Amino acid sequence: MTHVITSLCLRDTGCADVCPVECIQTNDQTDQWPTYYIDPGTCIDCGACIPECPYHAIFPLDEVPSAFQAQGGEIINQPGLTGHYEGIGHHGEAVVLNTTRVLAPGEVIDLTSTIQVNAQFFG
Repeated sequence: MTHVITSLCLRDTGCADVCPVECIQTNDQTDQWPTYYIDPGTCIDCGACIPECPYHAIFPLDEVPSAFQAQGGEIINQPGLTGHYEGIGHHGEAVVLNTTRVLAPGEVIDLTSTIQVNAQFFG
């Protein structure tokens, strides 16, 4: 089993910093690949990345929620969305994304589609 970074990812970089096998990668083409991705062929399933994510975006593969209920204010980040996000990453670097949307309180979304996106990134 491996872990999956879902569309709740806002590119903080903390997860990649703690990965002992450097399996967490990203791409500069943020409109097409806006989050970080875990290489399933390299991941050793240690889980070190999970507590480092301030957005709670990382799940074991078999625990990715198909019905994630938002508290309100969470941001999803995926191709096709048009919201603008500006934040500060793990090392104080600016993070600017134009593929986001803020979730409403009680909104339920399926995060399992990110499993296939992750596979495509490494495909």
